[in-house]
Amino acid sequence: MIVSQEIKSNAQSLAQETCIEDGFYVLRYNNDSSSKQKIERQIPQNYIQFHFCVKGAAAFLFNDGSYVLPIAEENSLLLYNPQRELPINLEINADSWVVTVLISIKKFHSLFSSEANYITFLSGDNKNRKYYKDGHISPSMAIVLNQLMNYSLHHSVKELYFKGKSYELLSLYFNRPADVDVEQCPFLVDEDNVQKIKKAKRIIMDRMDNPPTLAELSEEIGLSLNKLKEGFKQIYGDSVFSFLFDYKMEVARQLLETGSHNVNEVGLKVGYSTASHFISAFKKKFGTTPKKYLMSLG
Repeated sequence: MIVSQEIKSNAQSLAQETCIEDGFYVLRYNNDSSSKQKIERQIPQNYIQFHFCVKGAAAFLFNDGSYVLPIAEENSLLLYNPQRELPINLEINADSWVVTVLISIKKFHSLFSSEANYITFLSGDNKNRKYYKDGHISPSMAIVLNQLMNYSLHHSVKELYFKGKSYELLSLYFNRPADVDVEQCPFLVDEDNVQKIKKAKRIIMDRMDNPPTLAELSEEIGLSLNKLKEGFKQIYGDSVFSFLFDYKMEVARQLLETGSHNVNEVGLKVGYSTASHFISAFKKKFGTTPKKYLMSLG
């Protein structure tokens, strides 16, 4: 079973794996550090790999690094070789996110067998040959990918949510050229709007200790307040300040784990002027105080 195989990484909490169902997995790589990180993962040869660079850039290393296959932001890679194993040896740039979908060929056939002539690498003589395809992440796919990376859900519904989003992502990936983006999300078809929303996210992350108001943010990126709020929710699956809250708490958690800052210092770094407000926010997010969290790390 693929689920028993280990993901090796040189950064704590970099890789997260979710089993959707037998033969179907989603891996999320989140490198929010300031340096490159490496991921290694064994993959059986009967699995199709879909890789999506949500943010930043990464590179796949083959043959002990003698061959490098880069993947840039907003781009995807499909890799399949039934003749040999293709282990994941991934180098992720600083401040970069990658989502990987792994699906066994058996599972994949069960989903798309009626469309075998449409999906080239499944059709006729090609179904047992190696296959490689790069592509661009559409706006509608970007929404789903960001929702997989950023979500605020009770643990009891996470499995169902991931299952739905993973199937949605595959559907959009293989969708025939049509007006799917227009039908699903007219606002985000405008690439200029997408870039403005991404700029808004970078601004609040860079200035998390003193973020602008929504009105100031909309003026700075050149987008109306309503479009900012609607667009941010569509791309990142959350409101601007709910997203910022989750980001601040994750930064705080990582800072605490380094052991180089006390609770007051961490609170100040993520924008809380008083320790009590920071402690309250941390407890709301993680269900425990910063001090107790540190104690739990041993």
